[in-house]
Amino acid sequence: MTEEDLSVPPASTYFMVEETDPEERHTLSVVVDNQPGVLARVIGLFTARGYNIEQLTVSEVHHKRGVSRITIVTSATPHVLEQIRSQLRRLVPVHSVADLTLRGEPIERELALVKVRGESESRIEALRLADAFRARVVDANTGSFVFEITGKTRKVDQFISLMKPLGLIEVVRTGIAAISRGPEAMEV
Repeated sequence: MTEEDLSVPPASTYFMVEETDPEERHTLSVVVDNQPGVLARVIGLFTARGYNIEQLTVSEVHHKRGVSRITIVTSATPHVLEQIRSQLRRLVPVHSVADLTLRGEPIERELALVKVRGESESRIEALRLADAFRARVVDANTGSFVFEITGKTRKVDQFISLMKPLGLIEVVRTGIAAISRGPEAMEV
Protein backbone atom coordinates (compact mmCIF):
# COMPACT_ATOMS: atom_id res chain seq x y z
CA MET A 1 0.00 0.00 0.00
CA THR A 2 1.38 3.39 -0.93
CA GLU A 3 1.26 6.53 1.13
CA GLU A 4 -1.29 7.93 -1.34
CA ASP A 5 -3.66 5.00 -0.67
CA LEU A 6 -3.54 5.73 3.07
CA SER A 7 -4.58 9.37 2.61
CA VAL A 8 -7.91 8.41 1.04
CA PRO A 9 -10.43 7.04 3.53
CA PRO A 10 -11.73 3.59 2.64
CA ALA A 11 -15.22 3.36 1.18
CA SER A 12 -17.76 2.31 3.79
CA THR A 13 -19.97 -0.72 3.33
CA TYR A 14 -22.70 1.31 5.01
CA PHE A 15 -23.90 4.59 3.67
CA MET A 16 -26.07 7.17 5.30
CA VAL A 17 -28.98 8.56 3.31
CA GLU A 18 -29.33 12.20 4.17
CA GLU A 19 -32.97 13.17 4.64
CA THR A 20 -33.68 16.26 2.57
CA ASP A 21 -37.47 15.99 2.53
CA PRO A 22 -39.30 18.32 4.90
CA GLU A 23 -41.08 16.87 7.90
CA GLU A 24 -44.83 16.48 7.68
CA ARG A 25 -47.33 16.27 10.54
CA HIS A 26 -49.47 13.12 10.35
CA THR A 27 -52.26 11.68 12.48
CA LEU A 28 -52.13 7.90 12.77
CA SER A 29 -54.95 5.73 14.06
CA VAL A 30 -53.89 2.34 15.39
CA VAL A 31 -56.39 -0.35 16.46
CA VAL A 32 -54.88 -2.70 19.05
CA ASP A 33 -55.83 -5.38 21.56
CA ASN A 34 -56.86 -3.82 24.86
CA GLN A 35 -54.30 -5.66 26.99
CA PRO A 36 -51.65 -4.65 29.51
CA GLY A 37 -48.36 -3.69 27.87
CA VAL A 38 -49.70 -3.00 24.37
CA LEU A 39 -49.37 0.77 24.70
CA ALA A 40 -45.84 0.32 26.05
CA ARG A 41 -44.93 -1.76 22.97
CA VAL A 42 -46.27 0.88 20.59
CA ILE A 43 -44.46 3.68 22.43
CA GLY A 44 -41.33 1.52 22.62
CA LEU A 45 -41.31 1.27 18.83
CA PHE A 46 -41.16 5.06 18.62
CA THR A 47 -38.56 5.58 21.35
CA ALA A 48 -36.27 2.77 20.18
CA ARG A 49 -35.97 4.39 16.77
CA GLY A 50 -35.84 8.00 17.93
CA TYR A 51 -39.25 8.95 16.51
CA ASN A 52 -41.16 11.67 18.33
CA ILE A 53 -44.78 11.46 19.47
CA GLU A 54 -46.33 14.93 19.61
CA GLN A 55 -49.72 13.77 20.90
CA LEU A 56 -51.11 10.46 22.05
CA THR A 57 -54.62 9.42 23.06
CA VAL A 58 -55.97 5.95 23.81
CA SER A 59 -59.46 4.66 24.46
CA GLU A 60 -61.34 1.39 24.28
CA VAL A 61 -63.61 1.38 21.21
CA HIS A 62 -65.13 -2.11 21.30
CA HIS A 63 -65.59 -3.58 24.76
CA LYS A 64 -66.81 -7.05 23.73
CA ARG A 65 -63.93 -7.56 21.32
CA GLY A 66 -61.37 -6.02 23.70
CA VAL A 67 -60.11 -3.48 21.18
CA SER A 68 -58.69 0.01 21.76
CA ARG A 69 -57.80 2.83 19.40
CA ILE A 70 -54.54 4.74 19.75
CA THR A 71 -54.35 8.12 18.01
CA ILE A 72 -50.79 9.30 17.47
CA VAL A 73 -49.70 12.66 16.07
CA THR A 74 -46.12 12.67 14.82
CA SER A 75 -43.93 14.68 12.46
CA ALA A 76 -41.39 13.06 10.18
CA THR A 77 -40.22 12.89 6.59
CA PRO A 78 -42.37 10.83 4.19
CA HIS A 79 -39.75 8.05 4.23
CA VAL A 80 -39.73 7.85 8.04
CA LEU A 81 -43.54 7.99 8.17
CA GLU A 82 -43.70 4.95 5.88
CA GLN A 83 -41.25 3.14 8.18
CA ILE A 84 -43.40 4.00 11.22
CA ARG A 85 -46.57 2.70 9.55
CA SER A 86 -44.84 -0.47 8.39
CA GLN A 87 -43.27 -1.20 11.78
CA LEU A 88 -46.55 -0.57 13.60
CA ARG A 89 -48.34 -3.07 11.32
CA ARG A 90 -45.79 -5.75 12.28
CA LEU A 91 -46.49 -5.52 16.02
CA VAL A 92 -48.48 -8.56 17.18
CA PRO A 93 -51.28 -6.77 19.11
CA VAL A 94 -51.95 -4.32 16.23
CA HIS A 95 -55.07 -5.03 14.12
CA SER A 96 -54.81 -2.08 11.73
CA VAL A 97 -52.92 1.15 11.09
CA ALA A 98 -54.43 4.07 9.19
CA ASP A 99 -52.70 7.31 8.33
CA LEU A 100 -55.69 9.66 8.56
CA THR A 101 -53.69 12.47 6.97
CA LEU A 102 -53.20 10.44 3.76
CA ARG A 103 -56.96 9.83 3.54
CA GLY A 104 -57.60 13.57 3.40
CA GLU A 105 -57.85 16.17 6.12
CA PRO A 106 -59.19 14.30 9.17
CA ILE A 107 -61.66 15.77 11.63
CA GLU A 108 -59.60 16.51 14.74
CA ARG A 109 -60.73 17.84 18.09
CA GLU A 110 -59.00 18.40 21.39
CA LEU A 111 -60.35 19.25 24.84
CA ALA A 112 -58.53 21.49 27.31
CA LEU A 113 -59.26 22.69 30.82
CA VAL A 114 -57.72 26.12 31.36
CA LYS A 115 -57.45 27.68 34.82
CA VAL A 116 -57.13 31.50 34.87
CA ARG A 117 -57.01 34.06 37.67
CA GLY A 118 -60.29 35.93 37.89
CA GLU A 119 -59.71 39.25 39.59
CA SER A 120 -60.93 42.78 38.66
CA GLU A 121 -60.56 43.79 34.99
CA SER A 122 -58.88 40.52 33.96
CA ARG A 123 -62.01 38.68 35.16
CA ILE A 124 -64.21 40.55 32.66
CA GLU A 125 -61.68 40.15 29.84
CA ALA A 126 -61.28 36.40 30.50
CA LEU A 127 -65.07 35.91 30.33
CA ARG A 128 -65.30 37.98 27.14
CA LEU A 129 -62.55 35.96 25.42
CA ALA A 130 -64.06 32.69 26.63
CA ASP A 131 -67.37 33.69 25.04
CA ALA A 132 -65.64 34.54 21.76
CA PHE A 133 -63.93 31.11 21.72
CA ARG A 134 -67.09 29.29 22.88
CA ALA A 135 -65.29 28.10 25.99
CA ARG A 136 -67.53 27.10 28.88
CA VAL A 137 -66.99 28.04 32.51
CA VAL A 138 -66.93 24.73 34.41
CA ASP A 139 -65.76 26.15 37.74
CA ALA A 140 -65.68 29.66 39.15
CA ASN A 141 -64.84 31.27 42.46
CA THR A 142 -63.72 34.72 43.55
CA GLY A 143 -60.09 34.07 42.61
CA SER A 144 -60.19 31.96 39.44
CA PHE A 145 -62.08 30.35 36.56
CA VAL A 146 -61.72 26.97 34.91
CA PHE A 147 -62.71 27.05 31.25
CA GLU A 148 -63.44 24.03 29.07
CA ILE A 149 -62.55 24.56 25.42
CA THR A 150 -62.96 22.09 22.57
CA GLY A 151 -61.75 22.45 19.00
CA LYS A 152 -58.79 22.13 16.70
CA THR A 153 -55.37 22.28 18.33
CA ARG A 154 -54.75 25.68 16.73
CA LYS A 155 -57.88 27.12 18.42
CA VAL A 156 -56.90 25.69 21.83
CA ASP A 157 -53.34 27.05 21.46
CA GLN A 158 -54.66 30.50 20.58
CA PHE A 159 -57.05 30.57 23.55
CA ILE A 160 -54.27 29.57 25.93
CA SER A 161 -51.90 32.23 24.58
CA LEU A 162 -54.57 34.92 25.07
CA MET A 163 -55.14 33.79 28.66
CA LYS A 164 -51.42 34.06 29.61
CA PRO A 165 -51.41 37.84 30.18
CA LEU A 166 -54.68 37.57 32.12
CA GLY A 167 -53.16 35.23 34.70
CA LEU A 168 -52.97 31.71 33.29
CA ILE A 169 -52.52 29.29 36.20
CA GLU A 170 -52.73 25.78 34.74
CA VAL A 171 -53.63 23.87 31.57
CA VAL A 172 -54.66 20.24 31.09
CA ARG A 173 -55.13 18.87 27.55
CA THR A 174 -56.52 15.60 26.27
CA GLY A 175 -54.65 15.30 23.01
CA ILE A 176 -56.34 14.82 19.66
CA ALA A 177 -59.34 12.65 18.92
CA ALA A 178 -59.44 12.16 15.15
CA ILE A 179 -61.56 10.41 12.56
CA SER A 180 -61.41 10.33 8.77
CA ARG A 181 -64.06 11.96 6.63
CA GLY A 182 -66.46 9.99 4.45
CA PRO A 183 -68.48 6.80 4.84
CA GLU A 184 -65.56 4.39 5.25
CA ALA A 185 -64.79 2.97 8.68
CA MET A 186 -61.46 1.78 10.02
CA GLU A 187 -60.98 -1.97 10.31
CA VAL A 188 -61.48 -3.24 13.84
